[in-house]
Amino acid sequence: MTPFTEACIKANEEIAEAIKDGFDDSWFEKTEVGAGGDVSSRLDLFAEAIFIKYLSPFGQIESEESGVIGEGEEKIIIDPIDGSSNALSLFPFYGTSVAKINAEGILDAAIVCNLGNGDLFLKTIANGIQQGKLFSTTFHAPHSAPNAEIGLFEKAYANPVLVAALDKEKLKFRSPGAIALSLAYARSVKYVLYVGEFRIYDFAAGLALCEGLEVIVEEDYVIVSKEKSIADKIETLIKKLNEL
Repeated sequence: MTPFTEACIKANEEIAEAIKDGFDDSWFEKTEVGAGGDVSSRLDLFAEAIFIKYLSPFGQIESEESGVIGEGEEKIIIDPIDGSSNALSLFPFYGTSVAKINAEGILDAAIVCNLGNGDLFLKTIANGIQQGKLFSTTFHAPHSAPNAEIGLFEKAYANPVLVAALDKEKLKFRSPGAIALSLAYARSVKYVLYVGEFRIYDFAAGLALCEGLEVIVEEDYVIVSKEKSIADKIETLIKKLNEL
């Protein structure tokens, strides 16, 4: 464990401790449009402040909420609350996302946490990809479901024609609404699919956790799967629909 990953875990644990007995009423309030283009809630800003406290000594922070914070040769990309709409609806699939890019431009650490159940996913150069729990020191290889029956399709609501095409191919899915978390669980599901414009805050850490899987990244879609045949089939569907 590096000092940076330890700091990330401590930040997540402080946030988890703060929310364990429910949300403060003020956290549901919306404030202003953040750097990522979405309207920030006070929950987003609360979590951001905790990350700034723990991570600012390690470099310049780029946050979905407040944009660039501080300075330094290393860049830390954070989404303080991944799945904000879920959180503000008390739907327990939301978390945090952190990626660190070193002075050479190499992503050398990624941390995604599911605040809904305490699942923690880490990637470091020394230890590769690991999974654990908040408030625990035990880590292991990420869980994998070899015969997973569902995929995760983020922004499915905006792509009804593709939804119908996936249904025709019997490619079942759920659309939980937190892209970094969905990518972190890529080994547990049949595939992860995102279609639309995407931002670095949503994908930097999540995609880093997909190393070793079949990953297709294009300008307007991302596909991840344990099986190349599944990733290729989904990409073929998208290309066919784009030709219509």
